[in-house]
Amino acid sequence: MNDRLTALKLFVRAGRLGSFSSAGRELGLSQPSASRLIAALEADVGATLFSRTTRAVALTEAGATYLTRVEAILAALDEADHEARGTGELRGVLRVGTSSCFVLREIIPRLPKFLSAHPALRVELLSNDRYQDLVTESIDVAFRFGSLPDSSAIARKVIDGPRILAATPFYLEEHGTPMMPSDLAHHAVIVGPAHRSPTLSFRKDGRVASVRVESQLSVTINEGAIAGAKAGLGIAALSLNSVRAELESGALVRILSDWDFGSMEVNAVFVSGKTIKPAARAFTDFLVGELRR
Repeated sequence: MNDRLTALKLFVRAGRLGSFSSAGRELGLSQPSASRLIAALEADVGATLFSRTTRAVALTEAGATYLTRVEAILAALDEADHEARGTGELRGVLRVGTSSCFVLREIIPRLPKFLSAHPALRVELLSNDRYQDLVTESIDVAFRFGSLPDSSAIARKVIDGPRILAATPFYLEEHGTPMMPSDLAHHAVIVGPAHRSPTLSFRKDGRVASVRVESQLSVTINEGAIAGAKAGLGIAALSLNSVRAELESGALVRILSDWDFGSMEVNAVFVSGKTIKPAARAFTDFLVGELRR
């Protein structure tokens, strides 16, 4: 029975990844062992689940149908095991996808508290500053920033924090402190993931002020924008939650704080149509509580 369960888990990952060897590595199996398990599963099922070439494997029509059913069964089994224990204890592996900045600044510092309550759980953090594919990368929950595009994914808002502008005290001493949004036209503004457009818009007392800015530096990761600001390369557009430590230490100074620069949502995203893994639900609840405190 254990071999059959392993084979089913292997089948799901191989179907999503298009590779027996990659799926086998995730489960600690060699490529020959993975191939044998899949062949045995096909024999038990009585159907060819994969078409094979020298370069890749792909699900057959029967395999694609079978995968949909098996994923639901494995998720339901995980849920049943969790409920049967009746202790709230979480086991197995939780795969979390998000940006490197969020992992380093928000998740890892809070992990000891969560893992101490669930010693049998293993967490895998997949940090990447692009949107991960929840299905092919087998991610149980992903934390994403900004308004979500139309998607079949299930989303839950975790926190909604303000966007801000910040620079080093040295930069402001050398170049002056902007007092109005229009002053930013005379400054280098680092464009990062918190705000990618060269046009910045602000609101105050019903007024809207927009200004086009230029910079020698644009970055695709929040840590890059923070590092650029700390290096004195300009004023960075950031999310307040991501830069609290620098503001509290005085390494960076917030500017134009009396103007509303918009907000940055953080959402927990789950694959639609799949039962949410108990560990993913519990970790999201935990993080929501911690971040909203």
